[in-house]
Amino acid sequence: MNLQIFGSGCAKCRTLATNTEAAAQSLGIDYELEKVTDMNAIIDAGIMRTPALAVEGEIVVEGKVLSPEEIKRLLA
Repeated sequence: MNLQIFGSGCAKCRTLATNTEAAAQSLGIDYELEKVTDMNAIIDAGIMRTPALAVEGEIVVEGKVLSPEEIKRLLA
């Protein structure tokens, strides 16, 4: 599964990445986590607020940090 975190690398972005990894690991999902920090790439993806999470190329969260439990529901 391809997971992408979009953001500048701020504390909220790092927390979303950590929570996403925890959720994927607890579900036993084979995943790749990509961190996209290039502002042009973020804008090209149509993201207006960071951090954002994309699952298989589809933006599922924008502008907030979800808990691992909330992310697990999106991944299941």
